[in-house]
Amino acid sequence: MFVHYYMTENPVTVSADSTVGRAEELVSQHSFRHLPVVDEQMLLQGIITDRDIRSAWPSTILKPEERQKVFEQVRNRPVKEIMSEAEFFLVQTATLDDALLLFTTHSVGALPVVDGSNRLVGIFSVSDMMHAYRNLFGLGEKGSMLVAVQDNGEKGLFVTLARELEQHSISCTRMVRTPGEQGHAPAAVYLRVNTCKMAQVRQIIEEAGFHLFAPTGQLPGGPQNA
Repeated sequence: MFVHYYMTENPVTVSADSTVGRAEELVSQHSFRHLPVVDEQMLLQGIITDRDIRSAWPSTILKPEERQKVFEQVRNRPVKEIMSEAEFFLVQTATLDDALLLFTTHSVGALPVVDGSNRLVGIFSVSDMMHAYRNLFGLGEKGSMLVAVQDNGEKGLFVTLARELEQHSISCTRMVRTPGEQGHAPAAVYLRVNTCKMAQVRQIIEEAGFHLFAPTGQLPGGPQNA
């Protein structure tokens, strides 16, 4: 899945010569935290964040008159003096995986998206990524439920589960197999099914030779797994 389909297109921007005061007004007005900095051709030059702006304001320990003087000086300084270089960004063909790796590795909250000529075409935030993954995994779809099945390593497990559910008219819209992690999540297959008949789903899966599980080892309304 590509970030292009979930990014904010034509984001609000400032030029490097815009004042810090103008940038602060835009951030406050639109209630966002990241403001791309571009030139007249929309070439990406950097990014200014609400944190950059807060860090530039004078210290509260200054005397009121001195603080006000410094405050006005900072407000009239150009953005280029406090912006961060656009060291990390995404291209239009970047995937959610690409964005997630940058978010987690560099602890950033949003990334500019550029075309092949380095012109800004959008901005992709952590919130955008959450929305994209929500759609990807079917979270919130009407009547959907997430089912966890113990992975016994059987070949053709996907085919078997999908066939058994389909034969009973249970729609399975997502299926993910995870290898697990020692001391954490076990190896499992996660199914997104569109039905309210959880008891029937459990029966179908168990009759096919598999077992459902929950983190506590206790299924709601059922006996503890062996």
